[in-house]
Amino acid sequence: MDAEGDIPEVLTAVGPRLRALRRSRNITLAQLSETTGISLSTLSRLESGKRKPTLELLLPLARAHAVQLDELVGAPETGDPRIHPRPFTRHGQTFIPLTRHLGGLHAFKHILPAGSGPDVRPEQGTHEGYEWLYVLSGRLRLALGEHDLVLTAGEAAEFDTRTPHGFANAGAQPVEFLSLFGAQGERMHVRARPGGTRSTA
Repeated sequence: MDAEGDIPEVLTAVGPRLRALRRSRNITLAQLSETTGISLSTLSRLESGKRKPTLELLLPLARAHAVQLDELVGAPETGDPRIHPRPFTRHGQTFIPLTRHLGGLHAFKHILPAGSGPDVRPEQGTHEGYEWLYVLSGRLRLALGEHDLVLTAGEAAEFDTRTPHGFANAGAQPVEFLSLFGAQGERMHVRARPGGTRSTA
């Protein structure tokens, strides 16, 4: 298929990409509308495929999500190793994308600066999806529903993101952790465990 024939397919894929990107970053349509100046109804129609994406709409969305324009339109891979999703900051937390594509599972490295101490319960939010995280360094406070957990280096947690959840730094040093997030509820598949047991959870 030639480049011109690819255009309808590329445009059709923009809506799901926009929705997956927004959900993976836990941003509501209302928040995105406020950031970009694009009306709520236009954003909703873009994500559902009922509104044709234009450069005037995609440019502010790319800036808001801190990604390059080709991330939104699904341009073919160039093979250039210099092209990577850009880190972005939300609510004082730095996100470093580790995966390029917006479909399926998303991998991020998170960096939380030293916070206000373990007595401050983080604000919680909910959204569709499933998340798995692993602490690399520091002390991560996870407020999950009515429960409070403090995870340290080497500890992991997984949860349905429809459960109210929030993160905070529970120590005096920055905390770093990895997360795998499935916007459609995808879960990580563990193929082998110690002792030779197998799981496809």
